Amino acid sequence: MVNPEKTVATPVDGAAAERRGKRMSADMSLDVRYYRLSEELQADFTALYMFDMACGQGCLFEDYLHPEWAAMRFSCGTPPAAAIGPGPLEPQWPFVVSGPTSKAIHFSLTTARIWGLGLQPGGWARFVDAEARDFTDRTVDGANEPAFALFAPILPLTQDPARAPDKVAEDINAYLMGHAGRVEPRLEQVQALHAALRDPEVAHVSELEQRLGLGMRSLERICARYFGFPPKLLLRRQRFLRSLARYMLAPHGNWSDAIDDRYYDQAQFVRDFRSFMGMTPSEYADHPHPVLSRIMAQRMADQGAAGETDLPTMLRYGGMPAGADLASGNALSE
Repeated sequence: MVNPEKTVATPVDGAAAERRGKRMSADMSLDVRYYRLSEELQADFTALYMFDMACGQGCLFEDYLHPEWAAMRFSCGTPPAAAIGPGPLEPQWPFVVSGPTSKAIHFSLTTARIWGLGLQPGGWARFVDAEARDFTDRTVDGANEPAFALFAPILPLTQDPARAPDKVAEDINAYLMGHAGRVEPRLEQVQALHAALRDPEVAHVSELEQRLGLGMRSLERICARYFGFPPKLLLRRQRFLRSLARYMLAPHGNWSDAIDDRYYDQAQFVRDFRSFMGMTPSEYADHPHPVLSRIMAQRMADQGAAGETDLPTMLRYGGMPAGADLASGNALSE
């Protein structure tokens, strides 16, 4: 059995937190575990993760998730409050789905255990009978949204705080495996487009058309149905996320060194940063990151290199420990 990756939060600078209107607690602890799903599911979903936060009474902390594909989160305890892009934080639901995002997700949490699972575009194709563009940059109540009815039975599996996380992960994996035989005629095409978007050598929409052998209208339809955004925006988002990952995972973060070589200059990168994150790079760097800083510290210790940049934020910087394979029975354990 393999021990899970675990990050324990340490106190943050109280004065800085107070200046930003955040209430932090010196006894806050954070435990993050990752589980690789069965092989039949790995092209459809990201790894499953469990985020277990505990702190003193009245504790509240905030952070930002970066743009990502659709994600489902199941809360045991107080669900998070969140806002995609500007605006006040709004209470979320025990089973909350965020569609594909092109904006930061600003969230706050108190004591809770949250299970998260990202939907790859191929997973959206196989498991969600709805247009991805109808869910971009917003959250919905998964329990009452017909497009996500198939996943609603996962919520009860996560509601016993005394149940061992490994067992919960096995139950979730087994439930999803019961639906692994779903067929989507365009799956191969969707996965090919996803691979092309990940390729840093693909910088222009015309290159996507050439790679897939599609005309512009067909490409736009596929992007809208399974990816949520127009192809040009998807390429911009990937370029931005590559740069952000380099900065976040650098031992001594430096924006100049992190900027993707597809940017013409630093000013273009700053414009993209404002567009995607709602703030400047320096504002983001000055903001406390009580969640991501702990996850990244563990990532740097274990791997020290950027992973795939279109994973959910928790996995993008948390990494995946080798052998955390539910299919083989090597679920993570204490």
